[in-house]
Amino acid sequence: MNDRPIFHLAIPINDVAKAKNFYCEGLGCQLGRETPTAIILNFYTHQVVAHVTSETLTPPKSIYPRHFGLIFPSLSDWEEIVARAEQKNLHFYQQPKLRFPGKITEHRTFFLEDPFYNLLEFKFYLHSEAIFGAIESAAIGDRD
Repeated sequence: MNDRPIFHLAIPINDVAKAKNFYCEGLGCQLGRETPTAIILNFYTHQVVAHVTSETLTPPKSIYPRHFGLIFPSLSDWEEIVARAEQKNLHFYQQPKLRFPGKITEHRTFFLEDPFYNLLEFKFYLHSEAIFGAIESAAIGDRD
């Protein structure tokens, strides 16, 4: 383990094989432990645990309020994941686009939807200080 905290997220799935296909084959995540009811994924050095549920999984009405994802340190890293998602025919919930052009919060983004309706956002900020700072900008997301 490294010397920094690792983020952990648990998500619902209803099919382990489909989850492995999307996350491992599609996104390139490493597979960790696996049981018939759960898998652990190395999601770009963070732990995502996909738990099988018998609850009905339903499509979201919007990207808000729930989604998760990654912020890439360089535009080329972000472009690589776009290309991988396109090559692997992953389902784009929202196509790649530029948000808040010309503002401190300017960033590239796109959303994928996994087979269980979990939404994943992938971003690259032009100004890294906007990731946690830029508090003078009151906007957070498109609803603000």
